Amino acid sequence: MRKCVVMKSFFIHVGEYCLLMSRVFRLPDKWRMFFRQLSKEFEKQGIQSLPIVIIISVFIGAILTIQTKLNTSNPLLPTYSTGLVTRDTLLLEFSSTILCLILAGKVGSNIASEIGTMRITEQIDALEIMGVNSANYLILPKVTAFVLMMPILVIISMAVGLVGGYCVGMFSDVITVADYLLGIQYAFIPFYVWYSIIKSLVFAFIIASVSSYYGYYAYGGALEVGKASTSAVVNSSVLILFFNLLLTNLMLN
Repeated sequence: MRKCVVMKSFFIHVGEYCLLMSRVFRLPDKWRMFFRQLSKEFEKQGIQSLPIVIIISVFIGAILTIQTKLNTSNPLLPTYSTGLVTRDTLLLEFSSTILCLILAGKVGSNIASEIGTMRITEQIDALEIMGVNSANYLILPKVTAFVLMMPILVIISMAVGLVGGYCVGMFSDVITVADYLLGIQYAFIPFYVWYSIIKSLVFAFIIASVSSYYGYYAYGGALEVGKASTSAVVNSSVLILFFNLLLTNLMLN
């Protein structure tokens, strides 16, 4: 009985999500308003996310370099292995998957709480009364902005993470700069960068659309807005991990 209830709830959410997305992805009524909202979302979701992306990436790059070097101190291993492992870890997983999981907490909760607050304060109802497609007006700029900004954030994360590892070579005796630079250049596969960017596009769409869905259907009061934000972050994270597994099998096998 419980399984039937869970499955019914799951299909209801999927159906509501698909119907909402069908309303979102329509031509805007006024392109000027769309681009005005889009510019605001670029700043809110992209530029304001830069500090946390840079801080986390530089420390992760440094930590990966130190831990890899300390745990592979084998004379049989080549000296470039530390830089190689750091580079591939940043490119394949951290700068796309882990970074998106982090941004799901920041950007996703912000989107869900913003739209949820508009729902419980009846601002969305007012838009509907005026004949405005509220889903398209509110959600499309957010999804578009985050999907366009995410590859830029990923590339910046890759570069800053590698700089973090370089700083370890510069300011400590854990690894030499020459060995680190040799490692990050050795057997470089350009497709790994594209693989990470493609994944980030999918993850950005998941974060923005799922968070918007939970915010859009948040009815009640302030407590429901908090629940919507939590549900948005949790479900976005689960979907990111699922699609990470799926895309890895499709693109790297």
